Amino acid sequence: MKESKSTNPELIQLIDLLKKESKEKQAAIWLDIAEYLSKTRSQRISVNLSTINRNTKRAETVVVPGKILGSGSINHALTIASFGVSEKAKAKLVAAKGKYLSIPELLEKNPKGANIKIIR
Repeated sequence: MKESKSTNPELIQLIDLLKKESKEKQAAIWLDIAEYLSKTRSQRISVNLSTINRNTKRAETVVVPGKILGSGSINHALTIASFGVSEKAKAKLVAAKGKYLSIPELLEKNPKGANIKIIR
């Protein structure tokens, strides 16, 4: 895997944490997310709420290894974690009775990465 080219210290720290936890907990999902976050800025993932809404069911836990954008709507409650989220997307998620977490918060709640879906 390529080393991170980012100069964002928060992102570099998150990638290192994900790699470490992946090895310690033997959870490949965290390594996959670290790989997506290691990509260059132009290759990083941005996902609209409409895409998340189409590809999920009620009460699922979803990780977006990038940024969540506010285009579209969401009509069911979810737990979503990502590196970044727009204010509009966060407001729509809360209005749908969903919950937003940062990736480190989700890692703390679910260290094995069980029942987590990656949306990209």
